[in-house]
Amino acid sequence: MSDTARLDALSRTGLDAAADPMFDRFAEMVRTVLGVPVALVSLVDVDRQFFPGACGLGDPWAQARQTPLSHSFCQHVVATAEPLVVVDARVDPRVRGNLAIDDLGVVGYAGMPLTDADGQVLGSLCAIDHSPRQWTEHELCALRDLAAACSDSLRLRIANSQTQREFARTQLLLNASHALGGTTTLDEIVVAVRDLVTEALAPAYVGISLLEAGRQVVLASQQFLPDHVAERWLRYDSSERTPTALAVSSGGLVLLPSLDEVGRSAPDALSTFEEMGWQSSASVPLPSSGGALGALTLAWEVPYRLDSSEQAVLVALAGYVTQAVTRASVLDDRRTAAATMQKALLTPLPSHRELTLVARYAPAHHENHVGGDWYDAITLDQGRLALVIGDVVGHSIAAAAQMGQFRTMLRTLIADRRESPSWVLRRMERTAHTLGVGGLSTVLLAYLDPTPTGEYMLTWSNAGHPPPTLVAPGGPAVMLPGTDVLLGVSKELPRHDHYARLPRGGSLLLHTDGLVEHRRLPVDEGMEQLRDFLGRASYGDPEKLSDVLIENAAAQGQDDVALLLVTTPS
Repeated sequence: MSDTARLDALSRTGLDAAADPMFDRFAEMVRTVLGVPVALVSLVDVDRQFFPGACGLGDPWAQARQTPLSHSFCQHVVATAEPLVVVDARVDPRVRGNLAIDDLGVVGYAGMPLTDADGQVLGSLCAIDHSPRQWTEHELCALRDLAAACSDSLRLRIANSQTQREFARTQLLLNASHALGGTTTLDEIVVAVRDLVTEALAPAYVGISLLEAGRQVVLASQQFLPDHVAERWLRYDSSERTPTALAVSSGGLVLLPSLDEVGRSAPDALSTFEEMGWQSSASVPLPSSGGALGALTLAWEVPYRLDSSEQAVLVALAGYVTQAVTRASVLDDRRTAAATMQKALLTPLPSHRELTLVARYAPAHHENHVGGDWYDAITLDQGRLALVIGDVVGHSIAAAAQMGQFRTMLRTLIADRRESPSWVLRRMERTAHTLGVGGLSTVLLAYLDPTPTGEYMLTWSNAGHPPPTLVAPGGPAVMLPGTDVLLGVSKELPRHDHYARLPRGGSLLLHTDGLVEHRRLPVDEGMEQLRDFLGRASYGDPEKLSDVLIENAAAQGQDDVALLLVTTPS
């Protein structure tokens, strides 16, 4: 009962253990024409028979519409491809041990094969009597004619299913270019492929794996597997005998239409197939000029053999997937290079004789965001500390590169001479204009100077940046006002200095807008929430406070976040 082609045809009827009006009518005609108490349209599966058509069947079988094969006479019709006629099942050596005799009252039985267009027997149209029955030739001839008509209906179901599947496969390829063309990450590719094949091929699992270092198969679709299964196959040697590894090593389509074939050809994967309830699979390599860069694998919970058109679709889809994976790899390399450059420019903080400095930086989770956020701190003579927080407008490699130019330029100007922050920013703007460094940026430059009382005088100038926040011990958080236009708008516009005192045990927070602005949170509300949080927070550990702030902001994943937290001694 495990012939793959027959079971595939059975699956394509779309029928199951549920009443179907057409096949119920066939059962009613058999009962009327032959004058029997029970008639069934019985289709035989791997380990059961089910009845899309039934008439006269008693409960609980009438409700269940199926029985195990221990109760099946029809399985003999399928096995022999011949009619089965039984006068008295209780003494007939072919069926006398069958449990249907006692449980279903099957004594007299006549069953005719139901076939598909290729002549494969899918089940039986059968008449059942609860008493011994001498079947006449006229009755058997009528049953044979009804079985032929019933077979025609099954073939029509299969043909309609085939037409629908072919349409779905055509749509799959039409949709693949668009769906995969819009992907930029491997995770997006995996989800897109799963969505594409679900309707056309109806697999229980869709997997993509890539080949690394020529030997290691690395799973990219672990989100579609239980954690313990995904962990088992997250990385393994390509010499193992799995459907994916076979496709990668052979460079060709690997079809395993039954669990027996999985055990013979891919024994290393057999236990996983059994655990997941998979019965068959198909794996196709992802082609590239240097050999397969991985494989696309589909698995089904029933025996399944891809026909020639399905194989062609899968091979074509693998080509689209290869293009998408290659493009995503290039984009990832660019993002990684930019992020590495960006982080490299964020040098370690200097030490200060009194002040505690903490800095944090978190890149955006969004794959297209590589931005121009930066922070800096420079210790100067007489205990003076210069603090910088900035954000170049834009999210790209160009923005990150421009950030590096601005940062270097500003460091040089700060070290060159002792000037107010507003004049340093004006000189920076003019220098950038002279050197042809364009673009817009928000920058906040602040100086902290010690006073004889142990406090620090804060002097700052703000070029369009979120305001600094000052927290006195035991007091509320205060966001310090005073903002001029962004750098790069005009080198002639005036800039202003602002002043405040940072008391002993107080803290000063500088940050970029990613800390307070999210997709569904306006910046004003974000600033208000930050102020409330800082007013309630404990300042016993600036490191922990900074971690909490950056984690909450980074969880939103919409923008880069940089912050500087400076705390004075108590």
